[in-house]
Amino acid sequence: MNSPSLRRRQANGGTSPLTHWGLDSEYGTLRDVLIGPADHYTWQTGNAMARRSLRLGVTFDAQVMRRQYQEMISAYEAAGVTCHFLEPDDALPYQVYARDSSVMTPWGPIITQLQSPWRRGEWRAAVDFYRQADVPVYDVVTAGSFEGGDYMVLQPGVVVCGFSGDRTSQEGISQVRGWIEAEGWEFVSYQFDPYFLHLDVMFAMLSKGLAAVCTEAVEDEFVQCLDSLGIEIIDIPYKAMVDLEVNVVALGDDRVLLPKASQVLKERCRAHGLTVFDPDVSMFTSGGGGVHCMCQALRRESAG
Repeated sequence: MNSPSLRRRQANGGTSPLTHWGLDSEYGTLRDVLIGPADHYTWQTGNAMARRSLRLGVTFDAQVMRRQYQEMISAYEAAGVTCHFLEPDDALPYQVYARDSSVMTPWGPIITQLQSPWRRGEWRAAVDFYRQADVPVYDVVTAGSFEGGDYMVLQPGVVVCGFSGDRTSQEGISQVRGWIEAEGWEFVSYQFDPYFLHLDVMFAMLSKGLAAVCTEAVEDEFVQCLDSLGIEIIDIPYKAMVDLEVNVVALGDDRVLLPKASQVLKERCRAHGLTVFDPDVSMFTSGGGGVHCMCQALRRESAG
């Protein structure tokens, strides 16, 4: 196997899309997904959601956590998705949240730069996975911090990226913006308060032209942006958003993976004709991340 370069990106754009891996939307049929390991997962008090759970008296149960993790894997398999896994590292308790250490583009994955001290080493397993799977890396974030929970390929030709100046910094988003725009794609940025951690806490694509959004949490400019792109909004209450009920994965073909506890969104998805897969992942949402946080799409069918 030839080891892929860590900088496949062409300096002035024009990078050729990958032929097997990659994606051009958040909702094309999901074929392959990268999932973080739960071997060493524990709640970390540096995470606001974990602190809230502990304050409310929620108890971490490793046995329940392992059972829920397998339930999620089984849901992907039932949906026809091939699961790939990062190699576990006992120094990385939040490695299960594979969304953040890399992001996928049509031209290959970007290795990110995580902000939290207990997560900064997560890039290593991501690089190792892409090398071993012979997936050419597009580039590596070297400016500031940039985390995958803020990045989404909204639809063919459009990337949306949130930043709070904390998890994803102005320097990090500016670097990635330059790369994406050089490829001829539109790059929409949206700034929000650090309290919300990542954009995927407040917003998720469900299918083509349909998104879940907590409009109480986002500014009017973000809602207007979605409207200008022809995206219908399913509005989710603030309390449900805080419980990570918006943190979901579009599986394609009008199917969605969401937490079992996401009762409001589940009902509204079904009312829109979507098929729902709903594993119980409460041990993970209580620690700060839902099903979207735990995965990185590696290959989707083109939505173009």
